[in-house]
Amino acid sequence: MSYTLDRILADTDMATAEERTRTALTANGFGVLTEIDVSATMKKKLDVDMPGYKILGACSPQMAYDAIQLEPKLGAMLPCNVILRAVDNGVEVSAIDPVASMMGVDNAELPKVADVVRGMLQKAVDEI
Repeated sequence: MSYTLDRILADTDMATAEERTRTALTANGFGVLTEIDVSATMKKKLDVDMPGYKILGACSPQMAYDAIQLEPKLGAMLPCNVILRAVDNGVEVSAIDPVASMMGVDNAELPKVADVVRGMLQKAVDEI
């Protein structure tokens, strides 16, 4: 089982990929709560250059609420991270597969919520 939902945006720059990703996430019920420009952070902290790499912390408020009601400590695993990574032929978009990430939580009801979120994220990735 893969732990990510992936897509390559061929011949696309980081700014365009980010705009398309944010639009698709919003259209599928997610908001971006956090963002980390990993490339800029590595340059600032370590003075190293690396290809574009950004992490967007996406959240569906209703799904997060439902999951936290089932498992109160689940907030440690939220939000769903989506990465944008410059690759040779464009930008790779990868979203964490919530079903895979929840496998370590012992709660029989949680996979139902995770499966819904997976479907929402997969639809967003497909629409980018």
